[in-house]
Amino acid sequence: MTIDDYILSHTTAPDDYLKRLYRATNLHLLRPRMASGHLQGQLLRMMMQMLRPRTVVEIGTYSGYSALAMASGMEAGGRVVTFEVNDEQECFTRPWLEGAPYPARVEMVVGDVFELLPPMGLDIDVAFVDANKREYVAYYELLMPMMHSGSVMLADNTLWDGHVVDAAYDNDAQTAAIKEFNDHVAADERVEQLILPERDGLSVIRVRGGAELLAANAGDIRT
Repeated sequence: MTIDDYILSHTTAPDDYLKRLYRATNLHLLRPRMASGHLQGQLLRMMMQMLRPRTVVEIGTYSGYSALAMASGMEAGGRVVTFEVNDEQECFTRPWLEGAPYPARVEMVVGDVFELLPPMGLDIDVAFVDANKREYVAYYELLMPMMHSGSVMLADNTLWDGHVVDAAYDNDAQTAAIKEFNDHVAADERVEQLILPERDGLSVIRVRGGAELLAANAGDIRT
């Protein structure tokens, strides 16, 4: 048994709907590894249960697993607005989102998030970013003005198979973009952050409040 097997065997199993979606993802879609899957899905579900967001924005829908994992941990009246640039993905994903048995609803928006999100005027409690790695900094700056003190941004794949610390990938554009994003977040005094070494790396980024920001600028954080 590997350590990954051990962790999964001691993690609450997904519900039947997510199990069926994950199986369908593996049977019918190319690159099924892009789906969040059991471990990350349970992490997302539990974070929603703890944070209790009303509005979640996801950039990068793919098969809908992460959106539905989040919705499964949210209360009635909550919603996940998930953006997918690949319109060929819609035929597979939209029926799964619309048929979900969860009290929170999931709305799939197909198109360019940079054009479609700003006019919606959302007040974002949680954001989940898992799309074009070369756009991570741009996604971050797009979302930040719509977030408030205590909002949380989650960014997937921020260790990029360990390539962020492998000199052999210094000239790889995807790796360079992830490193730029990690450096950008680390230098941003508006937030506090950590990278969880879960799967391919998951950054958890929390927007600071006014008092915290003043303390950070003074070099004396007390929370």
